[in-house]
Amino acid sequence: MPNLIRPDGPEADDFRFSRRALATGVVGGLAFAGYAPAALARQAAPITTDDDGLTLEQTTIPAPDGFALPIFAVRPTGDGPWPVVVVASEIFGVHEYIRDLCRRLAKAGYAAVAPSFFNRVEDPAGLSDMSRVQEIVGAANYEQVMGDVSASLDWVSQQLWANSDKVGITGFCWGGKVVWQACARFAALDAGVAWYGRLAPSPTATPEQATAGQPWPVDLAADLKCPVLGLYGGQDRGIPMPSVEAMREALQRAGQTDSGIHVYPDAPHAFHADYRDSYRAADAADGWGRLLRFFEARLR
Repeated sequence: MPNLIRPDGPEADDFRFSRRALATGVVGGLAFAGYAPAALARQAAPITTDDDGLTLEQTTIPAPDGFALPIFAVRPTGDGPWPVVVVASEIFGVHEYIRDLCRRLAKAGYAAVAPSFFNRVEDPAGLSDMSRVQEIVGAANYEQVMGDVSASLDWVSQQLWANSDKVGITGFCWGGKVVWQACARFAALDAGVAWYGRLAPSPTATPEQATAGQPWPVDLAADLKCPVLGLYGGQDRGIPMPSVEAMREALQRAGQTDSGIHVYPDAPHAFHADYRDSYRAADAADGWGRLLRFFEARLR
């Protein structure tokens, strides 16, 4: 399995992948069930959430560039209106882990909407070739992604079951960065929870990579239009602690006293991803509790 310890996929010395692991035992079954095979751990026992009492919808909505954007939406069955949470995926798109997170949010009384940011090129969910996954993700630039968030917000505003006055966003890995960016751009958002999204260029980034990643969250602190909670791992090799401290300082300078970052000292990158080797059950559960309390205070 690849040792995915960075938000945007592995660097050369991280790559540890064996196709044989997918063909046998639990891993093969989970891959068949829709978990991203490029990151699936041999011993994975991911949380599974039933859809009893939930209404699920898979549809397409018009994006600003004319693309028919696939979305996965889950809400409690009933009239609502329900507060809404947009879910920004990892680099693997809307695979089973993301769909299960949407079901978990719906069980907590939210309508969850997950846009498929990468499908203009190819859906990465079923791919095991990490180099191809990274190519697909690299094609999703800032304006396209923000356009897809905007389309999701517009669609939500038209749904009778949605309370479009109470909308949050959460995202994981690649999607964690999207949370900071979206909360700096859209006044319609009331709260964001960013899980280990990159905050600043990697220390090893080339000038081209640093430019391509703009705008970086560390440069957007003053523009945040709602509170953001960041959840980060102290052992995340792709997001070193100096970048976390730089973000904290940027928030403080900007007077963003309702925003902040909680660090789990012993956690690696992707500690919430219960289908990966990086999963840390206690930290993941604590972070999920913080997310629910953060949204409860701001979206109810």
